[in-house]
Amino acid sequence: MKKIILLPIMMVLLTATCLTAQKFSIPLEGFSKKKTAYFYMEDGSEIKGTLSGFKRTKGLIETVKMKDLDGEKVKMNPEKIDYMYLAPSNLGKFGAALETINNVSSWEKETTIDTTLIKDGYVLFEKVSTKVKKKTDDLMLQILNPSFSQNIKVYHDPFSKETASVGVGGITVAGGLDKSYYIKKAADKSAYRLLKKDYKEQFADVFGDCPELMEKYGDNIKWNEFETHIYEYTQLMKK
Repeated sequence: MKKIILLPIMMVLLTATCLTAQKFSIPLEGFSKKKTAYFYMEDGSEIKGTLSGFKRTKGLIETVKMKDLDGEKVKMNPEKIDYMYLAPSNLGKFGAALETINNVSSWEKETTIDTTLIKDGYVLFEKVSTKVKKKTDDLMLQILNPSFSQNIKVYHDPFSKETASVGVGGITVAGGLDKSYYIKKAADKSAYRLLKKDYKEQFADVFGDCPELMEKYGDNIKWNEFETHIYEYTQLMKK
């Protein structure tokens, strides 16, 4: 009986979420070990296989373990990977669908992102030069706004805490907004960490080249509208 009641509630919450502004993908931790994973290497080659797991240090990917299409075990250093598409586990796929459903109609024809894989629920990781405190390192991070990332890419911060989320029966249906992200504008050399507590102060640094957005939100800046700001900025910068 609980399962019968749970499904309509989840669908109502999912529908409500889809009617709102463009949303970020939910950061995923559980990945499928059965569906094909796609790795695009720095040397231009492509490797397909099934993901076995990650070796992580303090939340950051240090080694990628997988089996190629011949069943051979392979360990890859993320430094040699340019970007990769990974399929989430079934539970994770439900969360990923929130971003996909919301944004599927907004894809640009010139995008280099594989829209077919994203529509199938895959998530995209990209190696990006990232400022971490006083150092700059290449990190493999999940892109949270693949369908509206033409001007600003927003990456999951593995160290971020999360604001309140909506849960039903122990399942997170609508994730809370993280308290920090890594962001990278198209002209920037490196991504940098944007914190909730610094958002009002840094709003002009992020969006100052868009007078329309500054006029609309300049006196009323809210962290819980960050997703909307990024989406509207992308749309306005097309003009």
